[in-house]
Amino acid sequence: MNYPSTTLWIIIAGLAFGSWLLRFSFLGLIGSKDLPEWLKRHLRYTVVSVLPGIIAPLVFLPKATGGVFDLPRFLAAAVTLGVGIWTRNVFVAVIAGGITLYSMLNISF
Repeated sequence: MNYPSTTLWIIIAGLAFGSWLLRFSFLGLIGSKDLPEWLKRHLRYTVVSVLPGIIAPLVFLPKATGGVFDLPRFLAAAVTLGVGIWTRNVFVAVIAGGITLYSMLNISF
């Protein structure tokens, strides 16, 4: 898509303003107020509900393989998850997943 320069800058400014408005609604308007306990309880699960939606397409349909399922990437994700649950250490889990991915991609079948 080719947009004229003016249109492109209007789109960028609109997206920047929308992003700022979304953050300001939480930080500026209610940032100094105490939130009700029921809202705090629900906000606690936001990351848990959003993260799988971000990670699942990267595991099952990675762009590196053209959107085709790739066993080495799936195994690396499974090892990362398993080590993370087992050790409760993010760094160890990421290192284990990286080693698994590196070794699986360099194995000749």
